[in-house]
Formats: sequence, structure tokens, C-alpha cells
Amino acid sequence: MGTFAKNTLQRRQFLKIMSATASSGLGLGTLASLSAAAQSAPDYKALVCLFMFGGNDGNNLLVPMDTTRYAKYAQIRSNLALSRDALLPIQPANTGGLPYGLHPAMGGLQGLFAQGKAALLANVGPLAVPTSKAQWEARSVPLPDNLFSHSDQQAQWQSSIVDQSARSGWGARIMEHQLPAATTNRGYGVISVAGGNLWETGDGSLAAYKVSSSGNFGLDFYQPNGTDPLSLAIGQTLLEPRSHVLEHAWTDVVTRSLDNQRVLTQALASTTLSTIFPDTGLGRQLRMVARLIAAHSQLGLPRQCFFASMGGFDTHGSDQLQQQNELLGEVSAAVNAFYAATTELGLARQVTLFSASDFGRTCQSNGQGSDHGWGNHHFVVGGDVKGGQLYGSFPNLSLNGPDDVGNGKWLPTTSVDQLGATLGAWFGAGAALNDIFPQLVHFPPDLGFMA
Repeated sequence: MGTFAKNTLQRRQFLKIMSATASSGLGLGTLASLSAAAQSAPDYKALVCLFMFGGNDGNNLLVPMDTTRYAKYAQIRSNLALSRDALLPIQPANTGGLPYGLHPAMGGLQGLFAQGKAALLANVGPLAVPTSKAQWEARSVPLPDNLFSHSDQQAQWQSSIVDQSARSGWGARIMEHQLPAATTNRGYGVISVAGGNLWETGDGSLAAYKVSSSGNFGLDFYQPNGTDPLSLAIGQTLLEPRSHVLEHAWTDVVTRSLDNQRVLTQALASTTLSTIFPDTGLGRQLRMVARLIAAHSQLGLPRQCFFASMGGFDTHGSDQLQQQNELLGEVSAAVNAFYAATTELGLARQVTLFSASDFGRTCQSNGQGSDHGWGNHHFVVGGDVKGGQLYGSFPNLSLNGPDDVGNGKWLPTTSVDQLGATLGAWFGAGAALNDIFPQLVHFPPDLGFMA
């Protein structure tokens, strides 16, 4: 390859990388504006979405332990049933004395539940309107599109839009109401440590600012006054004369991205966190979220939302029990450390983490693992959570019963809109909730699990 061709190729590759990085600068302030905003927001709150991709089998996350219902659970689950003695007992304060058990790997969540810092939500899923088994069978009410599909149900959980393709997520829609377009550093209101996601996708000026769990922002090697070849190349590229308006815009966005990177790097360097996180993928993600929350005063934002995730929950096969044991163990340890970190920072009441997933799974075994379902059990963790309680209606646990739409696919009795609206009200978006959640008018808006 000739020198000219080689240099042209390198330049194109460099510009491609710069363009990808520049997209993260949308809606972010300059270095000067970021520094000027370095003051603690008086009413700061953060919302953290932990998405479990693949469809976590909530039937083994939360299990009834009274004799009658455990027997029904064990019969339906067959080879997937957990031993009653292995379950971690919890006693929700609002179930009339009915005991439950958590998955044996969820010791961290068990402790938080006992402390009143975690709540459990039963049988949550996407719904267009409240739906009965008879209405499902007759198709006499609107139903969510493409049920039991990974991509569609991920989108419906993250967007709370069930009847059309979604272009925005409910996390971003909440932030659009909480942070007007003119807010300084608005782009830092939505940060992902797990790449792109619909939950944090908003209007054209608000999209997730992506940060790796290691804290690298993409162009860490660049030094404004550096004499190394890469720093010089970036500096020369940004100083080149531009004749087209789009070229000027590109230069401005890249410059802001570099400024933003330096500010976040400086802000993170000034934070200290003694809480020990597990050295796992999710542990590293939530540690970065905790560090970013610790640095919130540098940005002066009153509200932020964060997105973290794990994959591997699509458990159709014979290794489901072992696979889920490892996955939920990672979740429990990381979430427990995250709550400890918010306590260390003095922000436990200002930060709430909630779980989400594509869908639940069939309670009935397919002979090896479990298949795609609908309603699922989830948890919420934080200092402002009214913990130690179980919210929503636990399924009947009868095949072909009032909650079963096939093989133990539980018909949700609580909608994603209700979950999101309860969190949104705590976040301060009460007046806009019906705009943010299109189907909320059909449901009681507050599940009661937030202070």
C-alpha cells in the first residue's frame, strides 16, 4: 500500500473514531460551563435501572414458603424447583403472615429487605389496560404487541409504549421534564455504563452519555498541549479551516466531547469511595455509577439517571439452575455493595435502583429450563424505599388458573407504567406522569413503595 493511500486510510479511520466519540457530546456543556456548575444540587436524586437481558426467571427469585403454595410451586417447576430448605426466608410485613423465600444466591438482597431498604414487586409486566384471563382469551381488550419476543419486550419495558415502535424511553422522558432544554450540563443527566439503550433515549438533544465501567471515555490519550503524535494529530485536525456549516458543527461537538472527558476525569479523580465492590462485570458497572454519583456536585445537576445491565438470562436449557445461581449471585453482591456506597456517600435516600428484564419465564419447566413468559418479579432498593414489603399480587400458581395464559406464563397484575410512575413521582415528575406513561390513565398510578 502506498504512503498516500495508507495515510488516507489512517485519516479516515481516525475521523470515524472521532465521529463516534463526538456523538456522546450531544447536549453537554463546555469545560468552562462545567467548572462553573460545580456546586451541589440541594435536592439531588438519582434513578438507576438494572436491566437483566434475556428474561430473568423470577419464579425462582421469589418463592412462596407456606406449605400449600410451595407444594404447587414444586409440582409445576419439577426439575427447576428449588429446595424449600435452601431458600432464604423473608417475612413481608404486608402479606398477612404468609412467608416467602428468595433465591439462595440473593443473600445481599435478603439483608437489604430485612433492613427495610429493599422491596419486592410481584408479577409486573407490559400492559395496555388491566387485563383478565377471560379478556386475554377473547382478545377483547388491547394487548401489547409481539408478546414473548425478546427485542419487543425489552423495548416495551424500557419505553412503556406497548402498541407501536418506540423511539424514546421512559427514563429519558422523565429527565426531559426534570431538566429543561436550557439546563447547563443537561447531557450528563442520562449516563449509561452499559452502552446504548432505549430507556435513556430522549429527544434530539438528550441521549445517554456512555461511560465504560473502567472510567475510560474514548480519547483519554489526548492531551491539549501534548507533543505525542496522537495529541498533535487531534489538535491539528481540530484547527483545520472548515468551510461547511456541518464541518463547523462537527468540530464544535468534538471539542466539547474532549472538554467533557477532561472534566469527568477530573471529577472522578476528586472522589473517594472506600466501599469494596465485587470484581465482576456488574460490580464494576455499579462502582462506576457510585463514583459518578459521588461527583454529581461537579455538574450541578439536580437529577440524574443511570443504566447498567447484565446478559445471560435466556435460560431454556438444562444448565438453568447453575446459570441463574451464578447470575443472581453477581446481581445480589453488586447491588448490596452499591447500596453500601450510597450510604457511605450520605446519599442513600436520594438514590433508588430498580431491576427490569425482558419478561418473566414459564413457571412450568420445558423438561430442561424455562421458556419465554410475561409477568415477572422484581426488586427496588434505596433509602427512600418502603422496604420489607411485597407489592402487587403474587400469581395464583395454578396451571390454567386465572393468572396463567399458557404453561405458567403469568398474566401481569401490575403494569410497567405503574412501576415507572411510582418512581417518577418520587423523582419529582408527578405533574407530567400521564404524558410520560401513555397507558397510565388506565391504572392506579402509585404502587406505594416509595416514601
